Amino acid sequence: MKNLIIVSIVAVFMTACNSNLTDPQKIIDEAIASSGGEKYLNSTVEFDFRDRHYIAKRNGGIFSYERITKDSVNTTHDFLSNDGFRREVNGSVVEVADSMKTRYSASVNSVVYFALLPYGLNDASVQKKFLGETQLEGKNQYVVEVTFTQDGGEDHEDIFIYWINKNEFTIDYMAYSFAENDGEGYRFRKAYNPRMVNGILFFDYINYKPTGEAKLADLEELFRKGELEELSKIELLNIQVQ
Repeated sequence: MKNLIIVSIVAVFMTACNSNLTDPQKIIDEAIASSGGEKYLNSTVEFDFRDRHYIAKRNGGIFSYERITKDSVNTTHDFLSNDGFRREVNGSVVEVADSMKTRYSASVNSVVYFALLPYGLNDASVQKKFLGETQLEGKNQYVVEVTFTQDGGEDHEDIFIYWINKNEFTIDYMAYSFAENDGEGYRFRKAYNPRMVNGILFFDYINYKPTGEAKLADLEELFRKGELEELSKIELLNIQVQ
């Protein structure tokens, strides 16, 4: 009985601590732990997204991301790893200009990055800032801003904001800025359809955009007022985890 009381006190204490976190690193660590933790480090994840097949392999610090695209004539297989980018068409390596390698690499990496969130939020190039707490659709959220150092790639100027559930430590919402030809663009995403596949948590997202002039900081309030336009759905299909 005495041990039970001690365990209960510890549990209450830990819950109280977690419910008042202000250190963005600890919040992200909790989010990663609740979504898969160490399973991310040694895994092979496969999924389909917009008629393309993706394979993400990780063995500690060694990674390999693949994208397979098929049409009526060709099978294009892109590889992105610690060694760089490579493209094969119908099994044969093809030459790709450096400028296109950068573009293709960013495209493959972006899809895998979003699919495996929050894992990538502890990459070396990530800078985290605690923005406070809020409530969206009746759920209490920590708000964390993420930016990147210059060695984070060609999109290092992008800014992300994550709304992380205070109880479940899931990413319930996110918003981000990105470069467009005529300036900056903004998106807001709402997570839905959570499912745990062999120990790793995956979500789909509803993708929204502002209908008029807006800044990144405005998107939460615009979503709250129902003043964002639904643009698309981000759906991962046929997920497999080994």
